[in-house]
Amino acid sequence: MRIALDTNRYVDFARGDADVVQTLESVEAIIVPLIVLAELRAGFVAGFQGARNEGALRRFLLQPGVSLIAPDEQTTHHYAAVYRQLRQQGTPIPTNDIWIAALTIQHGLVLYARDAHFDHLPQLLRI
Repeated sequence: MRIALDTNRYVDFARGDADVVQTLESVEAIIVPLIVLAELRAGFVAGFQGARNEGALRRFLLQPGVSLIAPDEQTTHHYAAVYRQLRQQGTPIPTNDIWIAALTIQHGLVLYARDAHFDHLPQLLRI
């Protein structure tokens, strides 16, 4: 299974959550959306252990099977479709999470997140 890793699940991993560690060790590939990377780094600069957290993140990103994906022109079509769906449903979610959902759908990944608002997108595969 190829997963898109959400910010909160990376944080769980970094804190040593055994279930999250086991899940990440069992997947074929861990894809980190660029938006997640930005959210993590924003948190690091706002916190007290930024350098330590940045070092751990860099080591994580260098692990075999871990890679980054960034939005492109095609992602904007997925973003627009997800945005329209959420608006029609009256179930808005944070903008960054729309980008994460769009990238996950675009690349045929399974999203590993614990945010319940992703439940409003049944086409989004999740674990």
